[in-house]
Amino acid sequence: MQHLDIRSQVRLDPPDVTFFVLAVFTATYAGMALGRFPGLRIDRTGIALVALIVLLAGGAVHTSEIAGAIDFPTLFILFGLMILSAQFAAAGFYDWCALRVATARRSPLVLLAVTVAVSGGLSAVLANDVVVFAMTPMLCVGLKGRGLDPRPYLIALAGAANAGSAATLIGNPQNIVIGQVGGLDFWQFAGACGVPALFGLVCVFVTVALIWRGRLTVGGLSLDDVPLPQLDRWQLGKALLATFALLAMFGTAMPHEIGVLLIAGAMLISRQLGSRDMIGMVDWHLLVLFACLFSINFALKQTGLPADAVAYLAAAGLLPDSLAVMAPLSVLASNTIGNVPAVVLLLAVWHQPPEGALYGLALLSTLAGNLMILGSLANIIVVERAQSMGVRLGFVEHARCGIPMTLASLAFACLWLWGTGLMPLK
Repeated sequence: MQHLDIRSQVRLDPPDVTFFVLAVFTATYAGMALGRFPGLRIDRTGIALVALIVLLAGGAVHTSEIAGAIDFPTLFILFGLMILSAQFAAAGFYDWCALRVATARRSPLVLLAVTVAVSGGLSAVLANDVVVFAMTPMLCVGLKGRGLDPRPYLIALAGAANAGSAATLIGNPQNIVIGQVGGLDFWQFAGACGVPALFGLVCVFVTVALIWRGRLTVGGLSLDDVPLPQLDRWQLGKALLATFALLAMFGTAMPHEIGVLLIAGAMLISRQLGSRDMIGMVDWHLLVLFACLFSINFALKQTGLPADAVAYLAAAGLLPDSLAVMAPLSVLASNTIGNVPAVVLLLAVWHQPPEGALYGLALLSTLAGNLMILGSLANIIVVERAQSMGVRLGFVEHARCGIPMTLASLAFACLWLWGTGLMPLK
């Protein structure tokens, strides 16, 4: 029987391949910017997956090339951190934190400060998206039980999650990608980005407190009917021990992905928590999105267009290795296609960027995500989870706080990067 080579039938001529890949690539990142296509119930992950299928069907990329295109160490780190976070969630830690913060018998301003501190601190070690996903519902319940308007606290929750996550290599997905591409040291990264991240938390608190002053309270409801969730201290102790062990591993020569996977494996060995339940708490949509974006960017790279574009930018002095280029690029890209797709795309075409530029990219792209709701996945998660709890956080309401907190934190971050010699101004 004669075997049919499907790939030879669908392979296009080089000019046609370039046009085809460019068209699919443009449509994909337009979808990243919109979040969906009008009239269709398809989200960013669905858009990226369909785009990859189209590229495979058109012969622009082949199944044998997909494995080499995907940065598996990055996916392993994301997966492992999600398993660790699932351990905290199974212990009831996130719900306990959110409700404990919301129902504490303190002034609204103190509660706002505690919300910022807890969200920022947890996001630095447990990934911002996971933290806000878990904390938003119970925070809404507790705040409404206190007679407080949840909206300013939700803005603070998302803003602090983004700012706090900028401090470490595992605080958010884009930092994980940057750390893997640049082979960055965990503690050196924290030393380079920790201070601007902390200042970003201050900006979040001050901005929300000023803009919502006098409007934090909406009624006089009682919090006595809001019970605190049960906290499994044994499972929480296991999660905390695993976190300390992971941070210790980051100080050794062990590859980050191996350390994270070892911790994830240890979390799956349990007499009380089913591994199926733990694995079910992994954000598989995010992992699929990353895998598809890696493959789509690989297809574009094969056309030679990215190399030509980088060469042109280098000749024109427009590479993002200076603050004059990196800062506006981060703001624009993070608030159009999103900071995660923007970072994946940039690092796919910009080879061997300076270490200082990688610190700048991580810091500025993350802080820029606070500008608008669409700037980061954490913002979107807070808005959607709050809406499911009957709290509507509008675009304008968020922007009134998001714009000033972002501009202030970015200004300080740029001064820090320049003053420490990590990045030049021009």
